[in-house]
Amino acid sequence: MRKAQGTQRKRRTQRNGPVLALSLCVFFFVSLVPFASFVRGRAAVLTAAAAAGGTIRGRVELRRVAPPVGRRPTVSELGAPAARDGSDRLRSVVYLESAPRGAFEQNRPGHAMLNQRDERFVPHVLAITAGTIVDFPNSDRIYHNVFSLSKAARFDLGRYAAGHSESRRFDRPGIVRVFCDIHSHMNAFVLVFSHPFFAITDDDGRYRIENVPAGTYSVVAWSEGVSSEPRPVTISDGGAAELDFTLR
Repeated sequence: MRKAQGTQRKRRTQRNGPVLALSLCVFFFVSLVPFASFVRGRAAVLTAAAAAGGTIRGRVELRRVAPPVGRRPTVSELGAPAARDGSDRLRSVVYLESAPRGAFEQNRPGHAMLNQRDERFVPHVLAITAGTIVDFPNSDRIYHNVFSLSKAARFDLGRYAAGHSESRRFDRPGIVRVFCDIHSHMNAFVLVFSHPFFAITDDDGRYRIENVPAGTYSVVAWSEGVSSEPRPVTISDGGAAELDFTLR
């Protein structure tokens, strides 16, 4: 008799097993739906908060522009006036002296390029975030040798011919002065920041720093090794602040 009862209970357990498993799956699925909705809602709130950042814009006036160093003429160019293009030296960098704490966590470094063309570094001024890899392609028909003795980045890429490129990762914030070991007139600046709140001026000296979280900051303008005094600015969500600089 007891044996028969045990057999019946075993059969009921076997029949109810799949039903129990299905019930548990439904329970966990129903429980996860509100959690997933919460995660999506939280992500939407964070995205909206980032999009609600303000803008800092203005213009940088340069009272004195450093002339480019003329390159050595070739035999065919002897007697002719040396061509100088100083337009790239009219650009400045405007940046937040200190950024919001969350900005350091959102930093996404990538790739940048500092070309070597017509015995010049192009662009003359490059602004990047820490961790960015910079490519130094040689677009001339001659050899180049890129190097720097700066504290923020000390390196020597060696000599390489036209069509070749070397790279360097910049991990330390600071100002890096770049030269060519073969052509003494070639030089450039790489400004490395620990946050993304910076901008390079256009041909008219205008700049625009977007998505700045609400708050009060100190803003600095820089050009050819000359920096302005930090100037305070207050940003509200979705607002814009005008801030002009003059560098002498």
